[in-house]
Amino acid sequence: MRHYILSHLDEHYKVLEHLRTHMVESIASIADLMVDILSEGYKMLVMGNGGSAADAQHFAAELVGRFLVERRPLPAIALTTDSSIMTAVGNDYGFEQIFSHQIRALAHPGDLVIGISTSGNSPNVLEAMKIANTMGVTTLSLVGGGGGKIAGASDHCLCVPSQYTPAIQEVHITIIHILCDLIEKKMFSGGAEV
Repeated sequence: MRHYILSHLDEHYKVLEHLRTHMVESIASIADLMVDILSEGYKMLVMGNGGSAADAQHFAAELVGRFLVERRPLPAIALTTDSSIMTAVGNDYGFEQIFSHQIRALAHPGDLVIGISTSGNSPNVLEAMKIANTMGVTTLSLVGGGGGKIAGASDHCLCVPSQYTPAIQEVHITIIHILCDLIEKKMFSGGAEV
């Protein structure tokens, strides 16, 4: 049992070390992009499946509610939360269309569409990213492994280089928390440099 616990922690530390040594500038750049989008009154639309759906909801909740700072709500929608839309679109058009239909209905140029996928190959996230691209909407992917097809369909990509889904998910939520913290600091701390 101890061996399995240590191997899980070792993989987590390995991926976090990669984040620390190779992804800091990319995360900072994405935070700046998000601040620009939110400051201009645009919104973020976030999606994923399974644990990534929970991460999408978590991200939207931190923005609409608050992360660490009492401040005005920021516009973010988790596309995974409306069970009537998801089941109606899934039933009528197929599961691969559940996010792309919502993108068509809700996204506008200036918004940011965020797709979260540990494999980088979730068909419904990929389809939504493609639709967003045709609409001129900026896209960001949080993916794992080598990035998969979704990385190639995204304007911006934060890729966690691991094949171990739990470690990818743990680092995705770490990235989400860092982004929320940076957004609040940049937007609600008097413009102080972070």
